[in-house]
Amino acid sequence: MVHSEMKLRRSLMVSKNLVKYIHSLEHKKSRVEEGVFVAETPKIVNDLLGVMVASRLIGTEEWFHTRGILPRQEDVIVTDEELRKLSFLQHPQQVMGLFSIPHPVLDNAVLSKQLSIALDRVQDPGNLGTIIRVADWFGITTLICSEDTADAFNPKVVQATMGSIAHVNIIYTDLAELLDGLAAGTPVYGTSLSGQNIYGQGLSSTGIIVMGNEGSGISPQIMSRVTRQLFIPAYNESCKADSLNVAIATAVICAEFRRRLKNKS
Repeated sequence: MVHSEMKLRRSLMVSKNLVKYIHSLEHKKSRVEEGVFVAETPKIVNDLLGVMVASRLIGTEEWFHTRGILPRQEDVIVTDEELRKLSFLQHPQQVMGLFSIPHPVLDNAVLSKQLSIALDRVQDPGNLGTIIRVADWFGITTLICSEDTADAFNPKVVQATMGSIAHVNIIYTDLAELLDGLAAGTPVYGTSLSGQNIYGQGLSSTGIIVMGNEGSGISPQIMSRVTRQLFIPAYNESCKADSLNVAIATAVICAEFRRRLKNKS
């Protein structure tokens, strides 16, 4: 029944206005003005549909049929060729969706009772997307971003999260102000080449883990608010690499925090 009704609602052609509108959402200014972001591929769109309603779905008949969804008035059924005109991907996969940009409420009292990640000026979309995915993997539900960190709703970031953007609350704020407002005694960890070996340090089950810019690390302004500086040592002294990629470093640190928590329990 759904499949036959979809055939009646098949779009004649993707309009130039729709192509222009979708492509405008590649830019942060347009995303902010419209209040929406683009997600692509069945995996990412399905994960987002599990937690929020799409303002518009643009997909092939096969995708709508497989999902058992009857397209709404605002949805668009497209061919693979039409989807390629709209997509930001080199190889589009069946569906793209427009979703409202969420604005989760920041609660300092809650932050003091959980483990969260804060990013100070992280710029690369791929790194940001991977960090969101890492947070999801290790059960960290809050990611705090400085106002000059890359936009998490950039299509490249959304794609790099592989659906994890549906499960992590992402909050942009004045990071220094947020750290100053934490409950007394809340540990603030930060990575530094002059920090203490993470494997020899006591780690708490709550607090903030601050990760810095790809090239310059944590800014002096934020580092002055870090209460525990951590360092990930190389396997041996002959290692030629001078540092780890910020997304990889985040994964290593989160894994160690969660390992300690699991061992305690």
